[in-house]
Amino acid sequence: MTVPDPSWSVDDIVAYLRLIGTEENRAGMVRFGINTRTALGVGNSDLRPLARKLKKNHERSLLLWDTGIREARLMAAFTGEPKKLDIGQCRRWAADFDSWEIVDTVADLFAETPFRRELIEEFAEDEREFVRRTAFAILAWSAVHLKKEPDATFRAYLPLVEKHAGDPRNFVRKAVNWALRQIGKRSMALHAPALALAEKLAASSDKTARWIGKDAVKELTDAKQLERLAAGEA
Repeated sequence: MTVPDPSWSVDDIVAYLRLIGTEENRAGMVRFGINTRTALGVGNSDLRPLARKLKKNHERSLLLWDTGIREARLMAAFTGEPKKLDIGQCRRWAADFDSWEIVDTVADLFAETPFRRELIEEFAEDEREFVRRTAFAILAWSAVHLKKEPDATFRAYLPLVEKHAGDPRNFVRKAVNWALRQIGKRSMALHAPALALAEKLAASSDKTARWIGKDAVKELTDAKQLERLAAGEA
């Protein structure tokens, strides 16, 4: 097989993924709680360099997703073009989510779309575990990557974090916690309100909210985190 390049079709990519996948990798994925039902056994350390060689291609990414194969769907996220996605496509992909790994990878793509706010609000109210996780994964990625977005945008999401802090499902609670921590680490201006919410949740009578709060308080009061924030403001 030739060296991967942007001209490769979906069939070329899937054939290559089948060639380099291993059972050892599949076994390792299970240990991290990754759904391996359709996995070929290719790790992200191979997928990301492959994506860089294949480059962005919106139409091909849609076809990769439709294969249903774990690695092909990750490649769809890595090589998708957020400005060409429409909200209906995001909803259709979200309906297929069956693993935290897929959610978190695709959420990074969704965070770059112009309708990310609508997705966050809509998905947060969705009762499906992986769809609700998507809302908070998008929020977490947005807090990290969208440097030009005003802090007020993220402050306004703290009530949403509080609203869903009692969802006991593992993949939701971890994403809610992730979003709260990333908001609090974004800037000194956001640190105080995020920490205040974390402390409020840590004192909650609800077991899930208490865990989310205590874990966030621990990170947001870490000396190294505070030094990093202070340095960023200097």
